[in-house]
Amino acid sequence: MNYLSVEQLSKSYNEQPLFLSITFGISQGQKVALVGKNGCGKSTLLKIIAGTESPDAGKTIFRKGIKLGCLPQNPDFSSHLTIRDYIFNRDSEVLTTIAAYEELIESDAADEEKLHEVLHKMDMLSAWDFESEIKQILGKLGIHDLGLFADELSGGQKKRVALAAALVGKPDFLILDEPTNHLDIQAIEWLENYLTAQTMSLLLVTHDRYFSKVVTNEIIEIDNETAYTYNGNYSFYLEKKSERQTQEASEVSKAKNLLVKELDWLRRMPKARGTKAKFRIDATYKLMEVAAKDLSEDALTLRIQTRRQGNKVLEIHHLNKSYDGVKFVDDFSYAFKKKDRLGIVGKNGVGKTTFLNAITGRISIDSGEVAVGETTEFGYYQQQELICAPGTRVIDVVKEVAEMVKLSDGSVITASQFLNHFMFPHAVQMTPVEKVQRWRKTAAATDARAHKSA
Repeated sequence: MNYLSVEQLSKSYNEQPLFLSITFGISQGQKVALVGKNGCGKSTLLKIIAGTESPDAGKTIFRKGIKLGCLPQNPDFSSHLTIRDYIFNRDSEVLTTIAAYEELIESDAADEEKLHEVLHKMDMLSAWDFESEIKQILGKLGIHDLGLFADELSGGQKKRVALAAALVGKPDFLILDEPTNHLDIQAIEWLENYLTAQTMSLLLVTHDRYFSKVVTNEIIEIDNETAYTYNGNYSFYLEKKSERQTQEASEVSKAKNLLVKELDWLRRMPKARGTKAKFRIDATYKLMEVAAKDLSEDALTLRIQTRRQGNKVLEIHHLNKSYDGVKFVDDFSYAFKKKDRLGIVGKNGVGKTTFLNAITGRISIDSGEVAVGETTEFGYYQQQELICAPGTRVIDVVKEVAEMVKLSDGSVITASQFLNHFMFPHAVQMTPVEKVQRWRKTAAATDARAHKSA
């Protein structure tokens, strides 16, 4: 049973096509991962399917009567809306009843008559099992105080609240854009098991290959403005993609060889203007399209000149940091060495970001010492998204950090050339930041800052 049909869908930005006339369908219970290079239009396609953005051409059709759930890449929260309001704000009598029940039992002065009425309604709607499942979802995602105002939460907390809202709605078709961002390992493992066990249809974008491999059973890749479907998990997709690329390379090679003969024939253009000649001319133009196909893979290959690092990098001695009586860092000591590569892991809320902010001097410490080497400079890619004034162009963001960037070979490139290495063509560089896909503006500007200070 087909739940979603995408028919001849096209979308472009700044005259640059993201995808052209793509067509595919998703059936009941099918779990699909949407993959492709950064900037190919994955998030845009999800927005079009979710109905928050319009295509240039084509249409999307959902089966009548199915319930849609959606987790956007950057959830939007209205001001002074509590977590409870956000999660339970939907056209569902069961959810609104559960929300009323939760609010009453948390109140110090609950109206007994109203509580009795809500309890009776919970019984009538058989909402107790659902209420228990909702509590489990919220607990696994680290959401406990439903009375907090959602617009005052951190970016990671907002993403988890939005994910919880998408799940508790019990949708028939669920759209997820980077669902594992801001989740700790335990929460990711729980989400894998939860989605695998559900019968809902699923369409997701994720850069977590293992998550995709476990959860999905079909891959749709956007490549060269076209959608390719692979009926298998991520490992199957990698195998079949390699075969497709080999076949395409062979076809392009054959087309180039044949094109030499056909162009020679065109230059000698026979006097006859019959049907066969016209057919051959048309075939030659099609051959030119195949031969001109670009099979190269974009890659970021940029080496920035860095300072010579001294023997002392960073030393931490008996570091302590607390917030509101809760200790996040307790008597921590460590001496960083050259070329150390450390990962900081832990559950959401244990203080990973607090620790990074403490050692980079962005927040004060309670006690202890953070000794930074004389030649050590921090490049800090933070959790918070880059915020720019409306109308600020992409090129302006990078120029604020550096007009010129020195490479490891001693050569110097301009800010515009620097952006080219991050796959920002000139037309996009002149575009206001708010109109450019969020991942691209954040990555380029932050890397520029990090490379300048490294």
